[in-house]
Amino acid sequence: MDLRHLRYFVAVAEELNFSRAAARLHMAQPPLSQTIKQLEHELGFALLRRTTRRVELTAAGVAFLEDAQEILAAVDTAGDRAARVAAGRLGRLVVGCVGSTTYSLLPQLARRMRSELPDVEFAFRGEMLSPDQVDALREGSLDLGVMRRPADTAGLSLTSIRQERMWAAVPHDHPLAARDELRLEDLHDEELIVHAGAGRSVMSGLVHDMFREAGLTAVVAHEVAETSTLVTFVAGGLGIAVVPEPTAALAVPGVVYLPLADVPDSELVAATRAGDESPVLVRALGVLTELAAPISE
Repeated sequence: MDLRHLRYFVAVAEELNFSRAAARLHMAQPPLSQTIKQLEHELGFALLRRTTRRVELTAAGVAFLEDAQEILAAVDTAGDRAARVAAGRLGRLVVGCVGSTTYSLLPQLARRMRSELPDVEFAFRGEMLSPDQVDALREGSLDLGVMRRPADTAGLSLTSIRQERMWAAVPHDHPLAARDELRLEDLHDEELIVHAGAGRSVMSGLVHDMFREAGLTAVVAHEVAETSTLVTFVAGGLGIAVVPEPTAALAVPGVVYLPLADVPDSELVAATRAGDESPVLVRALGVLTELAAPISE
C-alpha cells in the first residue's frame, strides 16, 4: 500500500462512481478499478460494494475512508509546512541588538518581519553588549546579532551593515551644548560616561582608542551596561558620552546630541553562526540590510 492507493480509494469513495473518480484523477477507469481491487486484496476485506447501478462503501470502507482522508491531509500539511520552512516563512529566530540599534533599527525590523512573516516566531533581545551577543551566538541561544565588529570572530560570519558617525551626548545645560559640532579635544578634560570596559563592550574600547590615537586621555567617571542608562546619566549631568549617531533616537529630556567632527565612523555588523543558512535567517538579513541604509550625513 502506498499514498497512490489511498488517493485513488478516496476519490472513488467520495465520488461513489468509478467514471467520475477516474476523470477527477485524470486517468482511465480500468487501471483505477484494478488498483482498488489490489488494495482490497492486500487488506483482506472489501471496501466497496459494486452493482451495475451504483457503488457503495462497506462498513469497513467507511472507517478506512476516514483514516485515509486524515493521512492524506497530514501528508499535504507536512509538505506545505516544509515548503514554508524552505521559503523562510516558518520557523523561529532570536535577534540581539546593541543599545543604539535597540532604539533605531529594532522597532522597524520587528514590525517589518512580523508583517512579512506572520508565521515565524521572533524573539528580540535589546541592549546586548557585543561580546554578550558573540557568546549567545556560539551557545545557540541567539541566531542573529546586530553589533559593533567584535575582536574575536571565530565561528562567526559577519556582514557589514553600515558605517555610523560618532556623536557626543551632552547635558543640555553644559557650555558645549551650544555648539553646532564638537571635536574630540573639546572633551579631553570632561568626565565621560562609557559602556562597561575591560573587554565587556566593543564601544568602550572604541572610545578609549579614539582618545589614545588623538593623544588624549579619556577621563571616565561612570561605566554602565546599557545605552539607556548611559543617556540617562548624561541627562542627569553626570558627564558626556560618545555614542553612535542612531543613539539620538533615544530622545531623553536634558540631552543634546552633537556630531564629532574628527573621529572615525563605527561599523555596524550583522553576525550569525558560520555556516548557518537557515531560510528565515537569510530573509531576516535581507530585511535588516535594507532597513539599515546608510545614515545621511
